[in-house]
Amino acid sequence: MAPDETPDTDAEAVDAPTPDAEVTEQPQAAPEATEPEAPAEQPAAESKPDATPTEETAPTQAAPQEQPAAQESPGRPAAKRSDGAQDDNPAAVPVPGADLEVDIVPEGVDPLAAERSYAYGGEDEVEEPVVAEVIEEIVVVEPIEEVAIDLAAGARYSATGKRKTAIARVTLRPGSGSYTINGRPLDAYFPRETLQRNIRQPLETVGYEERMDVIARMQGGGVSSQAGALRHGISRALLEADPNLRGELKRRGFLTRDARAKERKKAGLKKARKRPQFSKR
Repeated sequence: MAPDETPDTDAEAVDAPTPDAEVTEQPQAAPEATEPEAPAEQPAAESKPDATPTEETAPTQAAPQEQPAAQESPGRPAAKRSDGAQDDNPAAVPVPGADLEVDIVPEGVDPLAAERSYAYGGEDEVEEPVVAEVIEEIVVVEPIEEVAIDLAAGARYSATGKRKTAIARVTLRPGSGSYTINGRPLDAYFPRETLQRNIRQPLETVGYEERMDVIARMQGGGVSSQAGALRHGISRALLEADPNLRGELKRRGFLTRDARAKERKKAGLKKARKRPQFSKR
């Protein structure tokens, strides 16, 4: 019986699948399990909305038309490449400072006035500059009332005035209001109108500027000091003519001798106060 059983085992061995056959059959069964039906359906789903691609393509076509307008604007910088270099097209590169406005501020105008008014809630309009007119101050001299001066034909009133180192010997006499200084008229001896006005103040105060003549001899000092000495001498001469004028003339400062003078130089100094440069060594 043992020899008969051997063929049966061989037949079972042929009918039973080997492990190698099972491995080779698995790849053939895998494609059958995974059926690629989904990729076939995707084109059908994408083909349904036909109108959407046209709408999306419209902005992309309009974008290139807007780019030249952006390039024409001078305020934007030139387009740069990815490597950092600018475009070689000269038309696309703006001129530096082309968008700036000419800012010229005229003389006497505050350029920040508009900004300050806007910051403080004021009006936006800029106020026009006010040109200050230089007007020379003219002192109106009021004449003294109740002045009684003897204007006889031979009346003479003399006095001496001083200012700094200038000395004026003045004589008043009845006349038409002329001034004679060292044989010359007032306009020729004192060309400055300011000095002429200061000299005429004493006679204008008493109201005799056209009724008395002034004859003076000047020596020493300069132009300004001589004018001060002459006014001081005329005021003293009026006091000789009428002692009652002392209060009014004193109140106006015509009788006060101006004691201001140049300060003397000191030893070791260059001038009265100026010192030489200090050197530590």
